[in-house]
Amino acid sequence: MARLAGLSPRRRLVLAGLGGAVAALGQAPLNAWPLTILGIALIHACALCDPGPRRSALTWWIGGTGYFAVALSWIVEPFLVDIARHGWMAPFALVFMATGMALFWGLAGFAARLAAPDGRRLGLATVLALTLAGALRGVIFTGFPWALPGHALIASPALHLAQFGGAIVLSLIVLGLAVSLPAVLARPLPRAGHWALALAIPVALGSWMQAPETATEGRPVVRLVQPNVPQDEKWDREKAQDHFTNILDLTSADGTPDVVVWPETAMPAWLEDVPHLMPVISSAAGAKPVIFGVNRGEDLRVYNSLVLLEGEGEITEVYDKHHLVPFGEYVPFGDLLGRIGISGLAARQGYGFSSGPGPRLIDVPGLGRALPLICYEGVFPRDLRTEDRPEFLLLITNDAWFGTVSGPYQHLAQARLRAVEQGLPMIRVANTGISAMIDPGGRLHGEMALGTGGFRDVALPAPRPATPYAIGGDLPLVSLLILVLAALGVANSGKMRINKR
Repeated sequence: MARLAGLSPRRRLVLAGLGGAVAALGQAPLNAWPLTILGIALIHACALCDPGPRRSALTWWIGGTGYFAVALSWIVEPFLVDIARHGWMAPFALVFMATGMALFWGLAGFAARLAAPDGRRLGLATVLALTLAGALRGVIFTGFPWALPGHALIASPALHLAQFGGAIVLSLIVLGLAVSLPAVLARPLPRAGHWALALAIPVALGSWMQAPETATEGRPVVRLVQPNVPQDEKWDREKAQDHFTNILDLTSADGTPDVVVWPETAMPAWLEDVPHLMPVISSAAGAKPVIFGVNRGEDLRVYNSLVLLEGEGEITEVYDKHHLVPFGEYVPFGDLLGRIGISGLAARQGYGFSSGPGPRLIDVPGLGRALPLICYEGVFPRDLRTEDRPEFLLLITNDAWFGTVSGPYQHLAQARLRAVEQGLPMIRVANTGISAMIDPGGRLHGEMALGTGGFRDVALPAPRPATPYAIGGDLPLVSLLILVLAALGVANSGKMRINKR
């Protein structure tokens, strides 16, 4: 701390930015979660040297910019699918996302200093404010709860604590350990022992809470089909027939699955244009139910949809994606921005897709009640809350948009988190990977590697009883954190009035 205090403010800002970049290495695919703790600890140590809320906010904003620039570096990938049309936006997208998401960290640093200007309470206020900032980021402007600090623990045994409080509990653990580390390093004895114990407790608890794998004997079998179609070929008319033939071959391969699942937009055509292909698909599946993603139009609107096919090609369920990707599937103020050539990256017509009516369950013959999710919707725990509890989660996605470096792995990690939060198995089928059956403990079964094609026949694990998080969601814990932070602020305000007297 003394050495940091001796540095110029500018150098401390540089260190904060580097600390943020290091902290991001805890996200998938590296999963180096101890580095997340160390990186955030460095940002906090730099912020402790800055007087006043404004300087603290700047330090946390710079640290957050470094963090999100690395953690969200995959954001450039969608713009590189059609470089001639969208490539120029890639660097602006990364800068906008990194600096924009970092504003939540800056706001947290400002709020923490107001609530507790110094002393031991500042550490607590920082943990609370950063955790609440992450929760706010998940809901404001349609939300983007990607790369939360707690996501670093998805690859650790502490993941299983998420059944009590979701990503918020995991973030509290990471931030609590990180913010307390500078004080430990300043006076290592006996604090080092206490800190090590604090680190060991969530890991040990998570390991203890991890239930054994559910027996799959007698459970229905699902065929996960991963066609591995590159995004730049997906709508190529000259290659459409070959891709369709390939996915039919995977569907009709040897085996006796109860249900076949294809990924998001598996059909390279609009649903209303290909009714003659429905019997072909059903025939390839041996008249077993087939679930697939497809675009469809209705009343001058277009939807990103999931379809359930039964019998000889009868469509019995249609689910329309309701939580769309801003600037990906639709563009805010699309009419205006469309005039200057800006349209949704995934939109094939007009300025984007229309959103469906919201989450709902569908009945899948042989499997039970499913909660369908399409791609981005699996990132939002609130989109999994329905009046009736499903028996499993069904996520179809096209992660070809996310590239091959970090995006698909981070998306998969969040799918594992959703399964643990809800105590439900998840069928996850991705165009280019990573497809897998995820059990209620977050384990992967029948995993297919990124960038490969093929299929897996995997038994659907049984669901567990509803977890505390499945029942209560984020609201109880968020409310508690707000009350504690507000109490710190009130206590500090009272202390300041006494001192003025």
